[in-house]
Amino acid sequence: MSIHFKKKSAGSKQEVPTASMPDIVFMLLIFFMVTTVLREIELQVRVNYTQADNIEKIEQKRLVTYIYVGPEKLGANEYGETQIQIDDAIIGDLNEIESAMSEKIIDQPKLIVSIRMDEDSETGVLTDIQEELRDANALRINYSTKQETPAGGN
Repeated sequence: MSIHFKKKSAGSKQEVPTASMPDIVFMLLIFFMVTTVLREIELQVRVNYTQADNIEKIEQKRLVTYIYVGPEKLGANEYGETQIQIDDAIIGDLNEIESAMSEKIIDQPKLIVSIRMDEDSETGVLTDIQEELRDANALRINYSTKQETPAGGN
């Protein structure tokens, strides 16, 4: 003998309410617009990277500040003497590197300083920058390069 049970169904519908969906989407859009940093640095120096065989990519770009070294752009494909740029400003005196980097290291102790140097710049400038970074206790230094293309490669 088999007993069959009859399932009672409720008279209400099981739908997800979507009336507040546009409000939620709008709030998320505003949140991401406010929290996203879209900052572009205008280069005032020319930087043609040197080539290297063994390079590693930095994964967390938020922990990186850049120092650009190269001939100053004068306009119309004309270049001046070698200058040092941190963020959007040309550094006039090497001592300014120590003070600027000291402040950044205090704010972010795990900061990586990435030096982007033109291949035609003098090595002595790089040595001076390294000494200033050492004085500022900015000991995590990265040197930006471009990957060397293999012989016969495109």
